[in-house]
Amino acid sequence: MNKKILNLIIILILLFIFFLFSSKTKIKKSSESVRNEPTKTEPVSTIAYDFELSDINGKKIKLSDFKDKVVILNFWATWCPPCRAEIPSFVELYKKYKNEGLSIIGVAIDNETKVKNFVKEFKINYPVLLADEITIQKYGGIRGIPTTFIIDKNGNIIKNYIGYRPKETFENDFKNLK
Repeated sequence: MNKKILNLIIILILLFIFFLFSSKTKIKKSSESVRNEPTKTEPVSTIAYDFELSDINGKKIKLSDFKDKVVILNFWATWCPPCRAEIPSFVELYKKYKNEGLSIIGVAIDNETKVKNFVKEFKINYPVLLADEITIQKYGGIRGIPTTFIIDKNGNIIKNYIGYRPKETFENDFKNLK
């Protein structure tokens, strides 16, 4: 088994263990956010790590390729119900605002084949990249998914959301930064 697949399996196992041992409070908060109730954002003020990751077709993509754009950077997995609920909103937002300076990047913490099938099934119209261990660590270890970072045109992380958020949250963030 190649090292990339092994690392991905280890990451998935660690995420699974994390979710198993999460407190009931965290589980309750997650289910509340699915009902669109407000939850707190993680305070963030830092320059975004300029990763270079492969997309689902093997093309290398860097965060710096999206210079001078507002970026919604979303860490997700195919097996994650809140992630699955959020993705249609990203598809709509990208379609609506891609010509106004919005970029959305999905970073999948999952098996490449599953991700390819998922992208096709959900008609994802924005770049979907495959996570690596370094990028996950540089973005704080990704304590839960979905985790979404709002990055301004200068490459600064403005907000960090852990858990599901409605489309309006991201749309408002974009409008405030564009």
